[in-house]
Amino acid sequence: MLFFFGLAMVQYFMTGLKWVETKRVWTFILILVVVIVGLNAILSGRGGPSEVQTSGEGIVWDTNFTIPLVNWAFHPNITVGKLTFAITQIFRMLSSAVLFFIIPWTMDPRLYGVTFGGMGLPYRFAFSMDLSFRFVPSLARDFGVTLDAQRARGYGIESIEGNPFQMIRRIAPLIVPIVMNSIINGEDITNAMDLRCFGQEERTWIEKLTYRQRDYMWIGLGAAIFIGSLILNWGFDAGGFWVPEFMHALAK
Repeated sequence: MLFFFGLAMVQYFMTGLKWVETKRVWTFILILVVVIVGLNAILSGRGGPSEVQTSGEGIVWDTNFTIPLVNWAFHPNITVGKLTFAITQIFRMLSSAVLFFIIPWTMDPRLYGVTFGGMGLPYRFAFSMDLSFRFVPSLARDFGVTLDAQRARGYGIESIEGNPFQMIRRIAPLIVPIVMNSIINGEDITNAMDLRCFGQEERTWIEKLTYRQRDYMWIGLGAAIFIGSLILNWGFDAGGFWVPEFMHALAK
């Protein structure tokens, strides 16, 4: 996993993206992966091989507690296997996330459909992916416009505080017009596609992308890594769950 995470980070740094541009996405991804995926894997070992969930060897932390009123007893424990599996899952999710979220910052939105179509995907699927990638920037634009409109009317967005119900009530003037505008835009896109007889025959694209020598080089490198991974996994039985020796030193 460290090898593939390193490849993902190499591609990230090659894009030239700055921390200021992507810090919000990094914060969201780290919280999602570390808190949800990491804690779930550490405490339960779910998603891992049977030896992770059932093994009681190499206890790092162990406790018992009971929830009052309902008297539900819990016996969570952290083993070396669960900890190793959690770290592996975190790097696995981060590797996939990094490869995905750099796309909106490095590609022209007008080229999404052309790109997926050039990969040999059906044009309907390519157009669907194009609209999906465009939805998030369009939603962010609508949110910014609605926010500015509410501020111009003296609505104090910055003063949103209090309990969750009060915050939801304060944000409602933003959510309702954004959702309604998204529905209207979706209907406009559907009508425009119907007027152009979308789905009757295969469509063409105005833009045309051509492969260059470096594109073939990166495709070849990706194919070589993929084939090499299959050979190591199937031919040499490598890639199974493995706990490094230094992790056992954490056990009690």
